[in-house]
Order: sequence, then C-alpha cells, then structure tokens
Amino acid sequence: MAKAFVLINAETGSEKDIVEKVRALKYVKQAYFVFGVYDVIAVVEAPDIDELRNTIHTKMRQVKGIRSTCTMIIIK
Repeated sequence: MAKAFVLINAETGSEKDIVEKVRALKYVKQAYFVFGVYDVIAVVEAPDIDELRNTIHTKMRQVKGIRSTCTMIIIK
C-alpha cells in the first residue's frame, strides 16, 4: 500500500470545487480546506506507488483550479 499527503495551492475562489472533485477521485481517502501556505490537503492511499503516481499526476493535478501541488509520500 502506498500513501501520501498532497498539499494543494488553489486559484482564489475555487477551493470548494477542488475539495469536492478531489474527494471524488478513486484513491483519495480524505480532503480538507486548510489555512496557511496551502489551501487544501488530501490523503491518497493506493495499492502501489504506480497507482499513487497516476492518481496524483494524471487525475488530481488535472482538476481545474489547482495551481500547484506538493506531495509527501509516507514511508515506514
């Protein structure tokens, strides 16, 4: 199992839409609004690192309104 925290910078005013769209992605377990440098944080848990990469790079980063992401892969 591969797991990561993804910190997301959003375009102003798109945060609610981003949280809803990110929560709907297959391997996203949680997504929240946050205050600070980032606007949204998501927890992604996939069967392997390839699915994790695919979810973040191919699906999540294509959500309209996401300006940038910072991914922290959890290690044991």
